[in-house]
Amino acid sequence: MSPNTSGTARSSTCAPGRAALELGLQRAEFDLALHLGRIRAVPGEGGGGRRVERAEIERLQAQDGFPEALRERVRVVGTAEGAALMRIPAGRFTRLARLGLLVPVRFYLNRYRAVVWLYLAEELRDFAASARNTHLLQGRAPESLRARSAAGVDLRARNWRGRQLGFLLRQAESPWARAGAVAAFLRPAEVADVVRNPYERARLDRFRPAPPGRGGPKSPSADLAERITTAQDADEIRWLRSALAHAAEEARAVSPALRPAQRRRPAALRTAARPIPPMARTVTRKTGPVPREHATGQDGPPQPSPGPRAWLRWRSPRPTRAGQHLARALSGSTGA
Repeated sequence: MSPNTSGTARSSTCAPGRAALELGLQRAEFDLALHLGRIRAVPGEGGGGRRVERAEIERLQAQDGFPEALRERVRVVGTAEGAALMRIPAGRFTRLARLGLLVPVRFYLNRYRAVVWLYLAEELRDFAASARNTHLLQGRAPESLRARSAAGVDLRARNWRGRQLGFLLRQAESPWARAGAVAAFLRPAEVADVVRNPYERARLDRFRPAPPGRGGPKSPSADLAERITTAQDADEIRWLRSALAHAAEEARAVSPALRPAQRRRPAALRTAARPIPPMARTVTRKTGPVPREHATGQDGPPQPSPGPRAWLRWRSPRPTRAGQHLARALSGSTGA
């Protein structure tokens, strides 16, 4: 792709911050709209994150009641405001939420480290307007619901995890990203038990989304947020383990996680290794006792005594015939 073509393609999309500004949304509202599918985004070129096409922004701007209608569709409320919206007491609203009938869409920790659950105002209005839910909003609750409420059932965190997993799976752009989204709701020990290969677990960690919430590592706020984002019930853990095994199998078939030694260049592209030349032999003369041959008066220079490194022995060249005659003549003259 030429630079001009790349620039044209990039100008046809907007970064999330710019798109939120043009749509009149705060960044939190924009992110929630993406999660809910109210705003469609496309993967950015070169792995630069998701972007919003200019045509999508124009489509939303052309809708009736823009931008108030769009902001109302992503408005979230707490317990008190949600109860007022549904025209029921706050206590009944909390019981319905604990029993899983009202699903939170977001949470945060207040300054007292208490969990504040937020609900989509549009869903609360639809729940209250449905005739099937009239017996839940008025009069005495059914016996089955009262028994579960007395047993202390609280499904708010579990329902939030299920909804958040759906958000992450819709945004995942690769099989390993989908597997990482599932692994984000399991303890590390559970993930290691399902995915035994350490290189595959390392790839899962790369695609594992960051947990929501604030607070430093090992802080009380971080620990509380970790308990909310981690599966607790046995049946939920079994379901997530099964989903992780299936997602990892699909990712492994598409793009296996190779070991570092297997990521080298193919053998055909490698440079042939040259043999290492042998080291030059170093001859060192050692001082020691006079050899037996020299002590008996034999001809020739002294030879080094045999040792463990016989291959390093110094050997003088054999005397020539002329040298032998000269030695005899000298010995004869000396004897005279």
